[in-house]
Amino acid sequence: MLKAVFWDMDGTLIDSEPYWHAGEMVIAQEHGGYWDEDLAWKGSGTPIPSVAQSMIDHGTKLSADEIGRLLVEYVTRREIEHLPWNPGVLDVLQSLVDAGIPSMLVTTSPRYLAENLVNQAPEGAFAGYVCGEDDVEKKPSPEPYLAAASKLGISAEDMKYCIAIEDSISGLQSAASSGATTLAQVRFMRSDTSQGPQFASIDGYEGITAAVLEEYVQQRIA
Repeated sequence: MLKAVFWDMDGTLIDSEPYWHAGEMVIAQEHGGYWDEDLAWKGSGTPIPSVAQSMIDHGTKLSADEIGRLLVEYVTRREIEHLPWNPGVLDVLQSLVDAGIPSMLVTTSPRYLAENLVNQAPEGAFAGYVCGEDDVEKKPSPEPYLAAASKLGISAEDMKYCIAIEDSISGLQSAASSGATTLAQVRFMRSDTSQGPQFASIDGYEGITAAVLEEYVQQRIA
């Protein structure tokens, strides 16, 4: 019954928020702006241009494009050095591989960050990805998830047989509005998603397997 699992990247698969936040603070400090941890967390899960504009609003004397470029360069260097997988998530990906269930990465991050993750994942874990550079509307639109499903030959009507795992309100809105059976991962992000549109929430990946994810689909269909 479970046709596919769609994964958000930052905060869901990997704990990359410290990298992004550190990069934002370095860029702001070096270019006349003010930035702190609270401001950084408010931008978590939002597209890079939105974060860049907020940094400009707080005094960073660069264009949004320049901030975005420097930020992505900073995070890319860190992720190539070490990809900070969330505890237990590699076991879940391997369980899906063993069960023959494809995973798709659905992220607003740039292409080379998406490809870096896919390349470091367990062999065969990801059938593909949709990233921030693809020509689709960005989250919270459902289009990134529908585009990912289309790459697998899954119709909009069959999205209920797919699991989507997200950790931000914007991402949860995107996944849920696509029709996917949406799970909020609450372990690794500071933001409160308790009032989000998810079908259910999970706290970490302990005990999560392909069979458990299929049970969520069965519960929703029932």
